[in-house]
Amino acid sequence: MSSRKAFALRIDEKILTAMHRWAEDDLRSLNAQIEFVLRDALRKVDRLPKKKPEES
Repeated sequence: MSSRKAFALRIDEKILTAMHRWAEDDLRSLNAQIEFVLRDALRKVDRLPKKKPEES
């Protein structure tokens, strides 16, 4: 499992409100929704770290 790190995020109030509504619509927490959006954006531009093959 990957490690998780906390950090403060400064964000425009209107964007935060929109993200919160979107999270509620998708039945996710706000944090999970932000991670989902970031992961999706990174995947679309091929910026996600490559997975290591499983070792036996």
